[in-house]
Amino acid sequence: MVDSSLQRTFARDVVELRHAGLRPVVVHGGGPQISAMLSRLGLETRFTAGLRVTTPETMTVVRMVLTGQVQRDLVGHINAHGALAVGLSGEDAHTMTAVRRPAWVDGRPVDIGLVGDVVDVRPGVLRAHLEQGHIPVVSPVARGEDGQVYNVNADLAASALAVALDAERLVMLTDVEGLYSDWPHSTAVVRRVTADALQRLLPELESGMRPKMEGCLRAVRGGVRSAHVLDGRVPHAVLRGVLAEEGRGTTVVPDDGHDGTSTSRTPGRTGDRRIRSAGDREVLEAEAPVGL
Repeated sequence: MVDSSLQRTFARDVVELRHAGLRPVVVHGGGPQISAMLSRLGLETRFTAGLRVTTPETMTVVRMVLTGQVQRDLVGHINAHGALAVGLSGEDAHTMTAVRRPAWVDGRPVDIGLVGDVVDVRPGVLRAHLEQGHIPVVSPVARGEDGQVYNVNADLAASALAVALDAERLVMLTDVEGLYSDWPHSTAVVRRVTADALQRLLPELESGMRPKMEGCLRAVRGGVRSAHVLDGRVPHAVLRGVLAEEGRGTTVVPDDGHDGTSTSRTPGRTGDRRIRSAGDREVLEAEAPVGL
């Protein structure tokens, strides 16, 4: 989303989904843009366990950049193809209610300021817009019952909305190919993983990927049929991944009816690495490079 060409391509993809009869809801982040603005204002940028440490001063910038810049850009790109997009945040009509959440480091909670976790969703406004043919573009900012405004990780906000809207599918875009099976030793991508297998993997994941995979896990356990992490650097990744189901990336599925996972084959690499459950049922399979 920092590449204007990819932003426009993404917007066209979303419009194509709408014309194909789907009802997309866009939830955006804005990490790079927020960091850039904090730097311009001389404010510190810090992350703990993949979540931005959010002071009251930082929260003012987060709110301004997400709802006043990133959301406006996306709404504009989508509306270049027709009067479709409507921008709102989790604060509007109390669509999302959040509570303060810590980051967890080595099994211990760490205070990271005004960072929230969604505990309640009122999807009525979103449903009304969808019924009118609109494409909601949602900024992940939410108010708490304590009156505070919270910075919510976009991946977790998208997951909560997907569950509340009874979504068929959750798609997340990132700047890597998907979930790597043995990072940093391997770039083999896990193509499919069950919820139980992902639950076991979460503590071992790099901080940047952890919120995305936690969001996918919450979604499929909340009733969403599948969740996908796709490489947003690839033009038309959304269109291929949703309509043609050709997206590469990583797919997370519920446990019922799924007894294993598959991965891509990386050219020039041989050998398989398998992680097994206590009952020795294969739950994740990923190719590992020889000699590492």
